[in-house]
Amino acid sequence: MTTYFSKDHEWIAVEGDTATIGITGYAQEQLGDVVFVELPEAGKELSQGDEAAVVESVKAASELYAPIDGEVTEANEVLADEPAKVNEDPEGAAWFIKMKVSNESQLSELMDEAAYKAYVETL
Repeated sequence: MTTYFSKDHEWIAVEGDTATIGITGYAQEQLGDVVFVELPEAGKELSQGDEAAVVESVKAASELYAPIDGEVTEANEVLADEPAKVNEDPEGAAWFIKMKVSNESQLSELMDEAAYKAYVETL
């Protein structure tokens, strides 16, 4: 499995043609206590940059953007009932969606972990 990161603070773990997507620890820290998550339905087609989900916290509302093109195959319904899980494990069990990768070449536009950490240090 290979993990990539976007400048919008999403992580994307790719295994075969399936991508699991969530928000980074940095994004979670900026949001604070998450109180609501709105997820897309399975079957929804997303293009790179499209709003894929909504995250609301006590501080702000934010969007999760699709880092690549694909079709949503699964949403993490646990987050709808327990949005605070995002604060506990943003880069693990609190993933938002799984997608079927439509355009693998878009992965080359994303950062690896070292590049993402360097990017965050500039913020």
